[in-house]
Amino acid sequence: MKCENLEVWKRSCRLSVEVYRFFSASRDFGFKDQITRSSLSISSNIAEGMEKESDKEKMRYIETAKGSAAELITQVYIGIEIDYIEKELGMKWTQELNEILRMLTGLKKNYIGDN
Repeated sequence: MKCENLEVWKRSCRLSVEVYRFFSASRDFGFKDQITRSSLSISSNIAEGMEKESDKEKMRYIETAKGSAAELITQVYIGIEIDYIEKELGMKWTQELNEILRMLTGLKKNYIGDN
């Protein structure tokens, strides 16, 4: 299955674009680099995993994408606390990330079920 056909990939790409745009003018280069990289990592790992031949490899990349989503949730919460991210926006992002995590868990179950 191509990543472009997956709703979870589309949603994680859109979220990454939002994060990149939001932090485009940030002068805190360390935080900006970390949060944008973790946002980019979610959809990138989904894409890479979908191109793997074995289901075991696919699942490994899905797990990595889940880890990146959890990392991004942490960074969003920190961003809220240090007044880099408005609370309402941060909560919207964490809600979307939790939905992405549920979708990734479902995607993983599809590959476990196929074995």
